[in-house]
Amino acid sequence: MNETLGVGSRVKHPAFGDGVVIRLHAAAYDLCFMLYGIKSVGRDYDNWEIIEAIPAEEIVSFSDAEKALVKILKSYNAIEEVVPLGDRWQGGTLILKPEDDSSKPKELEIEAFFHKIVMVRDRLRVMEQRINSSKLSDEEKVNLQQYITRIYGSLTSFNVLFRNKEDNFVGSRS
Repeated sequence: MNETLGVGSRVKHPAFGDGVVIRLHAAAYDLCFMLYGIKSVGRDYDNWEIIEAIPAEEIVSFSDAEKALVKILKSYNAIEEVVPLGDRWQGGTLILKPEDDSSKPKELEIEAFFHKIVMVRDRLRVMEQRINSSKLSDEEKVNLQQYITRIYGSLTSFNVLFRNKEDNFVGSRS
């Protein structure tokens, strides 16, 4: 058989009966059979009846594609954790008032400010992950981690905005 079956293709196997292709591998298909569950069948197998052939787009399993997508999204920080703002700040306004009365104060919705603080925290976490998975020496990793810990410590003033304590910034503890 020269035709590559795609996910969703339906077949009738002489021993396992009706089945559907659920995953493609380089040398085999994973099929789900009504009575026998999931079985692997070699891609060169041609002793079955193809009921409906769906063209294969790529030889990648769904779980492989999902893992790759999650990895890409995490590396670009596109997956954001939902962090709730403290209830007392909901609908509030942050006002930055300069000492000089001739300058106008700047008002910012507190939710927008809070979102920026959360984004800083998320990006610091991504930086930590990248440092930990880098080819730097252990000593270089520790030194960079210490800088990040100090940055977290500098941001602890913003903990008052978080609803949940576990979302707070934590610096080094003495």
